[in-house]
Amino acid sequence: MKPGQSQTVRGYFGAIAGRYDLTNTLLSFGLHYLWKRRTIKAAGIAPGCRVLDLCGGTADLALAAARAGAQSVTVCDFSPEMMAVGKKKAFGVDGISFVCGDAQRIACAGASFDVVLIGFGLRNLTDREQGLQEILRVLKPGGRLVCLEFSTPVFPWFRRLYDFYSRYIIPTAGLLIAGSREAYEYLPDSIKKFPLPEELVLMMRAAGFSDVTYARLTNGIAAIHTGRKARQAQSTGAETPA
Repeated sequence: MKPGQSQTVRGYFGAIAGRYDLTNTLLSFGLHYLWKRRTIKAAGIAPGCRVLDLCGGTADLALAAARAGAQSVTVCDFSPEMMAVGKKKAFGVDGISFVCGDAQRIACAGASFDVVLIGFGLRNLTDREQGLQEILRVLKPGGRLVCLEFSTPVFPWFRRLYDFYSRYIIPTAGLLIAGSREAYEYLPDSIKKFPLPEELVLMMRAAGFSDVTYARLTNGIAAIHTGRKARQAQSTGAETPA
């Protein structure tokens, strides 16, 4: 990110860290739990896997990966306040470690991980191409990226309803629940600027990923994107059933 923007976004997350999980649950009507379960299933985590939870924040995906049998899970996030919440949740769980750092310059050795998870974080990177290349670097050959990210609803009537909810309800609820209107004004704005699933497929391929696919969730409010670090014939990138 540009230094000023990075500091601003880090400040947003620092300000809402203590109420982040509660706010997510209320604003998504609990759907984020279902989306994260789908993400872990898509990751196909096998016993003995080394997993990186990038932009891991409060460690929801890290904890789910540990329960799925990962040998070790590294949570990397640029917000110390978010990770402090994650550390409390992960207390007593073996194999989870935390690293404070930038997703565009991951502080891990190359070819270190079997799976990289990134939940609602790719959207926050200014240089997404650099972030994807870094993810590719730290994956082992044949390793898998699974990215859960917000997207745009498919049906026009639902999209209009969601736009109204995002523009007017979410910022007000963010102020009342988490104490920050600005952070939850940033959220819908960042979603609008994020590539559509078909565009992200092209970005992932350009970064060097193969077998790139995506699946829309809840009429496209969110989507799961997957790709491999494997030198194989690339897939069509067709949408898989949600």
